[in-house]
Amino acid sequence: ERARVRAIAQLMACDIHPLNNLRVLQYLQNHLQADEAAKNAWYAHWITEGFNALEQILQSPQTGRFCHGDTPTLADCCLVPQVYNAQRFRVDLGAYPEISRINAECMRLPEFAAAAPENQPDAA
Repeated sequence: ERARVRAIAQLMACDIHPLNNLRVLQYLQNHLQADEAAKNAWYAHWITEGFNALEQILQSPQTGRFCHGDTPTLADCCLVPQVYNAQRFRVDLGAYPEISRINAECMRLPEFAAAAPENQPDAA
């Protein structure tokens, strides 16, 4: 069970996030002269690649209310920011019903809602 949680978390933290973090997006724009459309296409490509794999993994009886079982885990802590960013970059999440469902479950918890970027003291 712990290995499954770590594998799900690592898919997001190691396969999706490094390619789509702010530093990479700024490099695309500032050094490679990628325009906004190209930057958004880059983002959408890598989130789609990762979410395609994740959606398949979540088609398991081990998936419950959350990524693994009925209690939030590290996997859910990694899922929520990736969904937030996908929404921010207007990636269509229609092909990811399990990911969307789990994200909604997470956001029902006050701890996840309080951690949202817009709820941080330095949010502008």
